[in-house]
Amino acid sequence: MNQKKQKKLVLVDGSSYLFRAYHARGVNLSSPDGKPTHAIFIVINMLRKLIRDEAPEKIAVVFDAKGKTFRNDIYPEYKANRPPMPDDLRDQIAPLHEIIKAQGLPLICIEGIEADDVIGTLSRQARKQGYSVLISTGDKDMAQLVNEDVHLINTMNNHYLDENGVEEKFKVRADQINDYLALMGDSSDNIPGVPKVGPKTAAKWIADFGSLDSVVENADQIKGKVGENLRDSLDFLPMSYELATIKMDCDIGLTIDQLEQVEADTAALALLYKEYGFSRWLDELDTETSSHNEPQQKGVYECILTQANFERWLEAIKHSDIFAVDTETTSLDYMQARLVGISLCIEAGKACYIPLGHSYLGVPEQLDREKTLAALKPVLESPEIGKIGQNIKYDAHVFLTEGIQLKGIQQDTMLQSYVLNSTASRHNMD
Repeated sequence: MNQKKQKKLVLVDGSSYLFRAYHARGVNLSSPDGKPTHAIFIVINMLRKLIRDEAPEKIAVVFDAKGKTFRNDIYPEYKANRPPMPDDLRDQIAPLHEIIKAQGLPLICIEGIEADDVIGTLSRQARKQGYSVLISTGDKDMAQLVNEDVHLINTMNNHYLDENGVEEKFKVRADQINDYLALMGDSSDNIPGVPKVGPKTAAKWIADFGSLDSVVENADQIKGKVGENLRDSLDFLPMSYELATIKMDCDIGLTIDQLEQVEADTAALALLYKEYGFSRWLDELDTETSSHNEPQQKGVYECILTQANFERWLEAIKHSDIFAVDTETTSLDYMQARLVGISLCIEAGKACYIPLGHSYLGVPEQLDREKTLAALKPVLESPEIGKIGQNIKYDAHVFLTEGIQLKGIQQDTMLQSYVLNSTASRHNMD
């Protein structure tokens, strides 16, 4: 019986996640100067969660480099059907790389070698050195790398694939994935396959004959139009197999010992988070570093994700004379807005955010919405406990749609700003 591996290497398919994050619905973020940032946000959020959940000894984030690879030499039309990368995606690549490196994560991007082949090569090295390997990817091609020591996780949806998972999903074994992909081809990479052969037919042929070579040897036994298509495809199937096969012996000039997360460059991260408008991460960074950089703590700002922390904050506002409250919603129109989070502050420099309805890819697990609102309702409806807000009338309307009548309103900073300077064109918090 094999002993469970004690050391873990996590390999992140950065290119796969970047494209999927860019096309994700429901997230539309931009920096203070209007640059798109939603793909950056999703990928970094996914990385943070992955590291928190897996706590690997070694890790690397791998991206495709610009330019051609050996596959273009084999087949010049490889990936030739892909449209040019959108400008608003291209503009997010450099800052994403900068943030990853500033976080102390090894970032690998090797000219002439695709990310898949780098990951395949590193997974083979790591396995030889006694590591278990977890590949974080949304790419089905990676299933061919799975074995008893190498597994996949799709961090976007938390789907996990071991050897049994691969066979259940694709109806072929992991060591047959190359054959399966060659028969189907891959339209996204412009790899030719047998016309009209999809996942079911490819899996059936492999189940019937055992391998691509056996399918080719027995092509005359397959009847009908699909059999004719197979026989017409025999000349290019070896090429399709080679294009679909991930290389595991590339000369990448790296060892597993180099794949270690080092201490983050907090100064660089602070500048990057500020430039691209990631205020919550900037607040977290300030909280983490303030004890090292300043004689006194600036403030404590928490994102509440556990019941224990929520109950601690609930007790705090119950026993306060007054607290600030703000709602995070999906619309500026309170009649259409849906509540996604609540901010609370009991004193200067001591605040929290309670996410309740965020739905972007890679979102951390949130508290139960109904139970949390039910627990907050008596405090929010108490006229004995004062409430402060910025345009708090809006927040009161939002709470009302949740069956909560906000009482004890004492101050509205937006109205106070107007009283102090009625000629100002803006009275927001910026």
